[in-house]
Amino acid sequence: MKMIVAPLLRIFFRPWIEGEENIPTEGAAIIASNHLSFSDSFFFPALIKRRVTFIAKAEYFNTPGIKGRLTAAFFKGVGQLPVDRSGVRGAGEAAIRSAIAVLDGGELFGVYPEGTRSPDGKLYRGKVGGLARVALATGAPVIPVAMIDTEKVQPPGQVIPNFGTRPGIRIGRPLDFSRYHGMENDRFILRSVTDEVMYEIMRLSGQEYVDIYATAAKRQIADDKKKADAERKAAAKAEKAEAEAEKAAADKAAADKVAADKAAATEKAEQSGQEPKETGSA
Repeated sequence: MKMIVAPLLRIFFRPWIEGEENIPTEGAAIIASNHLSFSDSFFFPALIKRRVTFIAKAEYFNTPGIKGRLTAAFFKGVGQLPVDRSGVRGAGEAAIRSAIAVLDGGELFGVYPEGTRSPDGKLYRGKVGGLARVALATGAPVIPVAMIDTEKVQPPGQVIPNFGTRPGIRIGRPLDFSRYHGMENDRFILRSVTDEVMYEIMRLSGQEYVDIYATAAKRQIADDKKKADAERKAAAKAEKAEAEAEKAAADKAAADKVAADKAAATEKAEQSGQEPKETGSA
């Protein structure tokens, strides 16, 4: 599958790669990347020479339809491992064990420290746990990676990619955390390691860094959208009510004028001893 997808990506998108020499030709290493788009999971594994095993959402492997089957075939072809992210107890530990097994086999393991795609192109706080724990447990170097402009190729929620943008991959120098080996249960050390990796990703990508988790940012954006939608609906309702009130007032004014004109005509006719003439009606 990689032999099919990689040439197609190069033909249609002409992606560029910088710093590929920083990926060792052999031996274990952890690839830590920002996550801007669903297409990240295609571009990076397809375009670098070595096989990289990422943990992928289980939904990518069991989504129905032609698109779902093609996605599952690609992920299986490049060695992605499905993980249940629905909150099943023990799923996180299973993912860590899978990562350690990959690295113990001398292969490359990939991870998105943010834990999910960025909702707005900014870089969010790395989650403590997976990346740092695996790095300290195995002693494998961490290679920071920045995906560039992939969110323009395929923005969140968009199925058909845009063909007018040339995405890129910028690969940094390996980070050595062997000085912390065996300290994978120290939460302060895990945070320090994660933050150092995120700083390097920020430096490579040029993204604005936001010191909250991407999942929290997504919730905030969704809440803001709901609030804005509610405010727009309320404003539209108020505008409609105001228009209806203005129309009612105008209708009443017109009716009052007709009544006044009729009364004036009646009074004039009575004074002159003539029958009053009919005036226009509303």
